[in-house]
Amino acid sequence: MLLWIVLALLALFICAGAFCVFFDQAILTRRGTIYRVKTDKKRVVLTFDDGPSPDWTPKILDELKKANIKALFFMVGYHVQKYPEIAKRVADEGHTIGNHGYAHSVMLYYTPAEIEEEIKYTEHVIRGITGVTTKYFRPPKAWLRKKIKQKVKSMGYETVLWSLNSKDWVSFNHKLIVKYISKNIKNGDILLFHDSGHVTSTEGGNRTQTVKSISLLARTLREKGFEFVTIEELINE
Repeated sequence: MLLWIVLALLALFICAGAFCVFFDQAILTRRGTIYRVKTDKKRVVLTFDDGPSPDWTPKILDELKKANIKALFFMVGYHVQKYPEIAKRVADEGHTIGNHGYAHSVMLYYTPAEIEEEIKYTEHVIRGITGVTTKYFRPPKAWLRKKIKQKVKSMGYETVLWSLNSKDWVSFNHKLIVKYISKNIKNGDILLFHDSGHVTSTEGGNRTQTVKSISLLARTLREKGFEFVTIEELINE
């Protein structure tokens, strides 16, 4: 009996892992959010979640500077407190900073009061360290109920998800990541990458392939006529 239980748990774990790798759950929660902007212009936005990271954010910033790209970084409040100088660098180099909650908690069952407290405290932390007042919010794992999306909107925030997921946390080879994105890219797409974390944690991880993706992605998409813009430029064109 014990063997069957172990095998069943193993099968469940494998299925859950396959689901995370091959299915993008954001498809289920996009309604009422910004995930792609309808436009005739070949414009896209590059976003990074879960930072800042002392190991990977500086390397990503270096690559973005070389590629002349301004990105949108959805920061975890706890990481901003832990690595303030890196958070400051993101702001100083002209990138947009978004609110990703304080502790990367899944917010699917948050009450309106709880979501307000989480967002406002994270906003306070980010503003105190970077001088930036956030106005874009991205829930961890994309999970957010309709009622809570409405609450976020009433607070003056736009909830921004994504239309193309690099799945870089799986550590796919950067050439495969870029090939997937370039094959599926559309006008107004918002691209998801990460500058921290791995499967079981929001810190650590190996973002080597993410770092390597940036220059190749910039070159590949520009050859197809696409322009990297800020989220403000995409929304307000």
